[in-house]
Amino acid sequence: MINYRKIITSFLILQQFLVVFGQEINTQNRQYPLNYFTPPLDIPPQASGSFGELRTNHFHSGTDYRTNQREGYPVYASADGYISRARVQIGGGGNALYINHPNGYTSVYMHLQRFNDKIISFVKNKQYAEKHFSVDFPLTANLIPIKKGEIIAYSGNTGGSAGPHLHFELRDTKSEHTINAQLFGLTIPDRIPPLISGITVYRLGNNSYDENTPREHLQVVGNNGHYKISPAKTITINGGTGFGIVSTDQNSASSNRNGVYSIELLLDGKSIYTAVFESFSFDNSRAINSHIDYATYILHRRRIQKSFVEPGNKLEIYQKLVNNGIIDLKDQLVHEITYKVKDIKGNTSTLSFNIKNVSSNSVEKKPSLETTLFHYDQDNYFENDATKVNIPKGNLYSNLYYRYSQSPQPKNGYSSIQHIHNRMVPIHQGYSLAIKSINLPSYLQSKALIVNTQGESQGGSYKNGYVSATMRTFGSFYIVVDTIAPVIRAINLSAGRNMANIKRINFKISDNLSGIQSFDGYIDNQWVLMEYDSKSASLWHVFEEHLPKGNHRFKLIVKDWKDNEKIFEAEFVK
Repeated sequence: MINYRKIITSFLILQQFLVVFGQEINTQNRQYPLNYFTPPLDIPPQASGSFGELRTNHFHSGTDYRTNQREGYPVYASADGYISRARVQIGGGGNALYINHPNGYTSVYMHLQRFNDKIISFVKNKQYAEKHFSVDFPLTANLIPIKKGEIIAYSGNTGGSAGPHLHFELRDTKSEHTINAQLFGLTIPDRIPPLISGITVYRLGNNSYDENTPREHLQVVGNNGHYKISPAKTITINGGTGFGIVSTDQNSASSNRNGVYSIELLLDGKSIYTAVFESFSFDNSRAINSHIDYATYILHRRRIQKSFVEPGNKLEIYQKLVNNGIIDLKDQLVHEITYKVKDIKGNTSTLSFNIKNVSSNSVEKKPSLETTLFHYDQDNYFENDATKVNIPKGNLYSNLYYRYSQSPQPKNGYSSIQHIHNRMVPIHQGYSLAIKSINLPSYLQSKALIVNTQGESQGGSYKNGYVSATMRTFGSFYIVVDTIAPVIRAINLSAGRNMANIKRINFKISDNLSGIQSFDGYIDNQWVLMEYDSKSASLWHVFEEHLPKGNHRFKLIVKDWKDNEKIFEAEFVK
């Protein structure tokens, strides 16, 4: 059998030499050890997802290694260390391991099918101790020491994974900031420059950026690193002006469109904005919604990376900012704008065009009398007889002329519909929304929650005539009740069935509104571990070896977030 790990490691050492002496990598804030970590898989490296790639509400925080649409490949420790954290999560990273290394970095492995036997024992003991499937716990250095190249787990498709792969990260152990693993020499072959497929002009004038900022989307043509706008023209501007770009990257090992490494904007040859995907903090990852043109994404699912920075955007990826990337020409001369977009290997694509200040292009935007000015750097509060809105400081990226209205109470609702601004403006962490209930009987108060006008639960609880929830988006919301218990469908267990030659009990579970809160299984009144995959709505229990032969009684209790409960019971023979 070909040992791909040895071949890959030798190739990476050569590649690292070329990176250092060929100056392939872009500007970094710090240097990283190039020969310390080895690949976590024993197959040729192909990436289906890159570091900093644009995802819904977050930047991708690692490298997604393709596993040939299969599960079960051995996953190797990339360096000596110890298991510092183990996690089992219904969504997100699924089965995940963290290894602390003596050089100050932590490697992370997610979506694992299963752990090795020693780690499984620790995890299962924790699950039984907490009587919970989802666990997340630290381990001390002496419990599970690990050697480089040791098999720690097997690749899978658990958690929020959309297909079999290994999500791999390298983090700074102290700060927990995630870092682009290719800067450590774990590179993917790439000789293809990024693709530029469009630019956008944002005519800000003297106004804050928002969903109503005038936009001009321009087509781009070109290939092999050389691009131009089409049709060619001088772009006329006046007052504050920003630009945005649509760009992706493709490596040489797969056909996936991934994220770029850096975007630089130059005015007459001088850099005024640079975004570099070297590292970022998870606390600020949701600020991707400020980095992109969020309104265009919501309306058209097109991700435009803005090349100017809103004042409330705290992302650490920006460098060389001049006036936060906003251009405000004071003369009537023709000026040159240049985009330089690079991937991690230094392959570069450029796009240049001319701009000119023309006074007739002035931008005026008058706020409606029906709006209230919210400040990005202050706490903001709005209240009337139907609703209360409290937006803590740090949740807006720019000042906002907040707009509110309401619509009549829907047939299934217990409030009028509250239009809380609109869904085109992003929120960083969350805000408090309270909606006054209408004709909500006391016996239904504990079942009340907030939904949006698409009928999706936003959670919430009742108190003193209001239903309140922490919201992650603006939009239109109202109160409903959830009185329907979850559904349990047994796949292979029925009353009196002989399960002697069957290894596990399988179920499908679902809920109509508030979602699954908990599931608990019991055999002969003793709690047993139920495992869950939310993607397939599958719930199962693998019989323990110590379960004695004979008659047993199984019981399953499933609750939703409004404490509606469904119980399944059946006797079986083992």
